[in-house]
Amino acid sequence: MTGSSTEQAPIVELRGAGKSYGNVLALHGVDLAVRPGTVTCVLGDNGAGKSTLIKIISGLHQHTEGDYLIDGEPVRLANPREALARGIATVYQDLATVPLMPVWRNFFLGSELTRGVWPLRRLDIARMKATCEEELRRMGIALNDMERPIGSLSGGQRQSVAIARAVYFGARVLILDEPTAALGVKQSGVVLKYIAAARDRGLGVIFITHNPHHAFMVGDHFSVLRLGTLELSAARADITLDQLTHHMSGGAELDALKHELAQVAGVDTGKAPDAER
Repeated sequence: MTGSSTEQAPIVELRGAGKSYGNVLALHGVDLAVRPGTVTCVLGDNGAGKSTLIKIISGLHQHTEGDYLIDGEPVRLANPREALARGIATVYQDLATVPLMPVWRNFFLGSELTRGVWPLRRLDIARMKATCEEELRRMGIALNDMERPIGSLSGGQRQSVAIARAVYFGARVLILDEPTAALGVKQSGVVLKYIAAARDRGLGVIFITHNPHHAFMVGDHFSVLRLGTLELSAARADITLDQLTHHMSGGAELDALKHELAQVAGVDTGKAPDAER
């Protein structure tokens, strides 16, 4: 199932965006549009520029070239709080959870619900547990015990809780940093299921990955980065898994080089008979 909102205006958009660190050009000339109800997959090997892209969109770093737009408005985010205030949430690989704390405590970590008035204000534990369970079920996550330490959950389940948390706290764009990188086949399938669920709830999802098979299972648009530049940008209808894998592995670059060499060889071969005459 793919998103049906490709004609809607982008929530987040990069136009020719880039980032330099002194004399080092980490990202250059990248175009990217993230629309509601779609999964935009950003693929690339280590050093391709994926981390720099995340940092720009999430407000950790500012771009040094091109434009960054949110709801059509050019922005220069000063920090991740500004991104969160605009509905852009990032779920990193390490998840920033406290393993020994219960699921519900991690769900509300830093944003706890309280009741009563100062100085008698206290945590509203019952409401947080009930809300956590309800939100997880809305995402299709069934956990029988909200008191379980989150560290006792599988990697896929922890990722899913983090996704549900971001949705609950108002995310419109969800950036997922390699969520399936350290997971097995079954756990990866769990995470991909909840990525699709987030899309179906109308979020724009940016799925950062180096795995074209995972990307193709849920993606609506595919962007491949290579050495800090955009090597491919294609809608799902315009590319096959084999083609995506070919681009991801550097095959397209190799094909272009072979074609160029063949052209040179063809010119030389054509000139040889004339030279002999």
